[in-house]
Amino acid sequence: MVPHPIFVMNAETSRYYIDNLYTQDNAKCYQALNFVKNSIMGSNRQKGMVIANGILPRLLQVLPDQTKTPDIRLETVVILGSLAKGSEEQVKSLVEANVVTYIFNAFLMDDEPKFTEACLRCICTILQFPFSDYSVVFSDAAIIRKLIKTIEESISNSICAMSILSYSCRTTAHQNTLWEEGIGYILANLLNTELDDLSIATLKCFARVCQDNPMISAALEETEYNGKTMPEMLDSMRGGDRPTSMRLAASKCITCLYRAGALEVNDSKVMFGALPTLVRLCQNDQKWEHRVEAAEILAVLIEDDAELQSLASISNHLLQTLAEFVNYPAHPLGEYGGTFGEHRSKEMKQAAFKVFASLGANDEEIRKRIIETDNLIDHIVLGLKDPSPKVQLAAVRCLHSLSRSVQQLRTTFQDHSVWKPLMALLEGASDEILSVTSSTLCNLLLEFSPSKEPILESGAIELFCSLTKRDDHSLRLNGIWALMNMAFQAEQKIKSQILSTLGTDQIFNLLSDSHINILMKTLGLLRNLLSTKPHIDYIMNLCGGDIIQAVMMILEGDNMPEVKEQALCILANIADGDIAKDYIMRNNEILKKIQEYMTNCNAKLQAAAIFCVSNLVWKEDSGAADRQAKLKEMGIFKLLQQLITTSDSLLFDKVKTALTQFSDS
Repeated sequence: MVPHPIFVMNAETSRYYIDNLYTQDNAKCYQALNFVKNSIMGSNRQKGMVIANGILPRLLQVLPDQTKTPDIRLETVVILGSLAKGSEEQVKSLVEANVVTYIFNAFLMDDEPKFTEACLRCICTILQFPFSDYSVVFSDAAIIRKLIKTIEESISNSICAMSILSYSCRTTAHQNTLWEEGIGYILANLLNTELDDLSIATLKCFARVCQDNPMISAALEETEYNGKTMPEMLDSMRGGDRPTSMRLAASKCITCLYRAGALEVNDSKVMFGALPTLVRLCQNDQKWEHRVEAAEILAVLIEDDAELQSLASISNHLLQTLAEFVNYPAHPLGEYGGTFGEHRSKEMKQAAFKVFASLGANDEEIRKRIIETDNLIDHIVLGLKDPSPKVQLAAVRCLHSLSRSVQQLRTTFQDHSVWKPLMALLEGASDEILSVTSSTLCNLLLEFSPSKEPILESGAIELFCSLTKRDDHSLRLNGIWALMNMAFQAEQKIKSQILSTLGTDQIFNLLSDSHINILMKTLGLLRNLLSTKPHIDYIMNLCGGDIIQAVMMILEGDNMPEVKEQALCILANIADGDIAKDYIMRNNEILKKIQEYMTNCNAKLQAAAIFCVSNLVWKEDSGAADRQAKLKEMGIFKLLQQLITTSDSLLFDKVKTALTQFSDS
């Protein structure tokens, strides 16, 4: 037997072959490329040497050079494809050199089958990495059209093209582009193949195309092929006789269709198909990466539906299975220790936290069972301190879900001082982590939470006031929401600190915010600040004119009835103060506005306006007679007499209460 030649690139040989890469002699250039290809095959060390010697730029020069023979250009792509199978750092070098762009340009210029296949394989390999530039694929419509065209040319091309599309399809615009190019028919056609690898690649593309896209999802749900609807085809592909990767991919497609509204929650393919399949694939007889993927998909499937959450929580000992995820050792014995073991442990913890977060979103009993699962709270607190932002985010989402429980806020959260790592997490956090963490802290700041006082003492007022100035509307919302919770039944010094730190200018900014929830929470903050007589008088003495101006701005603006009702309730609170009443009584415009809303077609606005009148004329308060006389002069007493005939019971009670406060009524 003749031994195969061993190609080793060293300093001497590399210089010779590198020089020949630049020659115009195509035979020598091909020989040099062939040597490079053989020397790097299966050797990351040799691949590293090629990159270090600066051969990569020369390869990218050769690729589009039409003076080179087809064999040279093919050999060049094969080398790039081999380099793409190297270490992560080596692939990063390819990404930084824009290799995918160069190969796509060559791919568009050459229809030779072997060259096309080599290009697709190389691109597919590079795009597997999360740091790749996926935008290249959709930067040119010609690329999409040719990718779709190559699907029909061979099985290898089909797998690669579908994989490339699934890696790069990231936005609604991308989905719609693929749909316009006929991807729906292609998906239906390829799902009928008997080839597992092609089916799996197709399923992954299917999920990307319909994810969060109601229009495409609805169209795919109605698509039939050979007498079977797409959901029926997907359901058959998640069966127990199929490969695990296929079962996962099919379950993800069903999940995407359901979350986009194309399937109902009680559809058997959702409730009794995808859900039990995903729970089953979380079990410890599966590969760890499959368990993680199953858990991640399951978390999305059940995230918004209480019935699915309840069913999942009692399926196949899921809670105990997830506890195994969380307790997975970071340094297992055997071949998977070290860095890889730590990576696997983090991935499993992250996936488990996500499922726990979804499971506990609505049901108090499920939250209780989660908390009682194998010291979970300790693991979550450790997750908040994990150096991995992904683990941190999953842990805080889990806490956010559990923090909806009044009982847990009073017990478990207090026993473990959960607020401390949450506050620490806010320092230098990404907007995504900051959003979920601040939202969780909003719950911990509720009046009945024992954590409220220590959070306030740790500088929370300054922190949340600063959040109200952020560009991200979810952060502004959480900031004002937290301040509203802080102000509820708070001491006067807390209210004063909130008001002085936030400032009236920022209150006006928030009242002008385009997001209705932020406007409502700002009004809620003002209501909470203006509660109890001494506090009302104190706050109004500080900035009464500004508050009246803000309320007037809301009442005169083009706002929803719910918003205006809150503004009238603030006036009613002001009218409940001893000295604060004068801010209303001295302002004829605000009095006329109250009178105007007494006859509004919306009964809730009427009731709120009449409540203001009741507080203004309350007979037991000092100066009531003078206020009653002025409101009578304005015709408000007469208006109340007319409104007593209302058939609305709530409104009738408010009118009756107001009338009885007038001395001679």
